[in-house]
Order: sequence, then C-alpha cells, then structure tokens
Amino acid sequence: MDKEKLRNLAAQIDYELFLGVDLAGSEKRNTGISFVENNSIVTCIIRNEKELLEIMQKFQFIYIDAPLTLPHGRNSLEVWNEHHFRECDLILRKRGIKFFPITLGPMRMLTQRGMRLRERLSKLGKEVYEVFPGAFYDVFGVKRKERNTIQVLYKTLSGFFGLSLKVDYPSQDELDAIACLFTGFFHKLNLAECLTGIDGKIVIPGTYVKGLIGIGF
Repeated sequence: MDKEKLRNLAAQIDYELFLGVDLAGSEKRNTGISFVENNSIVTCIIRNEKELLEIMQKFQFIYIDAPLTLPHGRNSLEVWNEHHFRECDLILRKRGIKFFPITLGPMRMLTQRGMRLRERLSKLGKEVYEVFPGAFYDVFGVKRKERNTIQVLYKTLSGFFGLSLKVDYPSQDELDAIACLFTGFFHKLNLAECLTGIDGKIVIPGTYVKGLIGIGF
C-alpha cells in the first residue's frame, strides 16, 4: 500500500468513535484521555472513576494503556505464584521493548482497574483493546519522555490523518493518551500488530508504519 492509498483509507474512518486512555492505577492519580472533536485531537485529565466511565461509554473503540488480562495460570493478583508474564508480554520482551510486569507493585492496581473497566464496557457492546505507548514510541524511534520530539511526531501524524492537534502544554499522561488514540487509528487501518497469546493481546503500530508515512526520526 502506498501513502496516497493509505491517506484515502484513513479519510473514511469516523475518528470520533475512538478514545485513547492512559489509565492510572487509582483515582488518586491522573488518567489522561484523548479523542477527536470537530476534526481536532483534544485531551483532558480525569481522576473520578464515575466520570471516566461516563466518558468512555460515549465511544465505541477504546484503547487503554493498562493490562487487561492475567497471565495464564494465575486467577488473582492477590495470591502469589510463579506466573508473572503473559505470552504477549514475552513477545514485547523478545523485541527489546521494556515494560513493567503486571505483578509488580502499583501495576497490580492498574491491572485490576483495567480489567474492571474492560468488563463493564464490554457488557455495553464497546470494543476495548490493550495498547502500550512505550511500544508506540519505540516503533517511531522517539524517546518515551522527550515531550518536544513527541509533539513534533504528533503534529506530523495529525496532519496525515487530516486532523489538527489542539493540545497546549500537554502532560505526559495526555501525550500517552494520544499515543493510545493513534494506535487505535492504525489498528482500524490494519496497520497494527496484535501481539497475541493464550492469555491476552497487546496492539501496537506495525513496524513498517514509520517508513510508510515518511516519519524521519
């Protein structure tokens, strides 16, 4: 597929159906969300879970930065056993993509919250996917905390999708939420990889997307 064909396909997407969520482990910390409104990518910060769920219900395709499943052989995060990694986690590790195991400290709360939200949203007919901004940044060759470079990348991607980026002085949570949103766009265009195992799936941009779009980092 060449760039022009891809651009034509992208123009057919209803972007306002998508939501990117950089989920925090609890209401005490910031959750960043990102969505499209009037052809502009916007973000906001939310803490209250009721408010978060109310917003999530407005979208059909929800891409969350949080583990949404448990490792095979583990029924709970409260009871210790030797199963700390899912098959999709091991695929990330084989590719050299760094991440925190879901059984490590604060990741337990994040996993429990993510699974709870996924269950509630799925019952409402929403499509909920696990994504990972760290992998997104690695695919595009930018450092995970280098905000200026990330914003340059986002302006390029926004332009490609025919959108504007209406975000001033974004926090890292908001930047990560935008990464979740863009991953959703690539997923809908069949330009994402689904790292799939028996106990979960992580969606990341395809490694070829950077060259296809012409990102020069």
